[in-house]
Amino acid sequence: MAIKQSQIERIVALAKSYGPTRLILFGSASEMPMKARDIDLACEGIPGWKLYELAARLEEELETPLDIVPLSPPTRFTRHIETKGKVLL
Repeated sequence: MAIKQSQIERIVALAKSYGPTRLILFGSASEMPMKARDIDLACEGIPGWKLYELAARLEEELETPLDIVPLSPPTRFTRHIETKGKVLL
């Protein structure tokens, strides 16, 4: 399965409705979109359960497995995402 540009555009459009301050695509969808089997996102600015509500809506709408992690508080993992990931917002 490949991650398509239209899916990335839909992610950004839907995420914007939740008001994030940052959104980063990472993992295989960022590094090898033609071979990716899921979508990994890191997000900042969407509080609490709203972040997971966004994830559920995206996964349902895109019909693609999706993982989402908050960027705050910063950790070694989130700092790695910030340096290696593709900034969408």
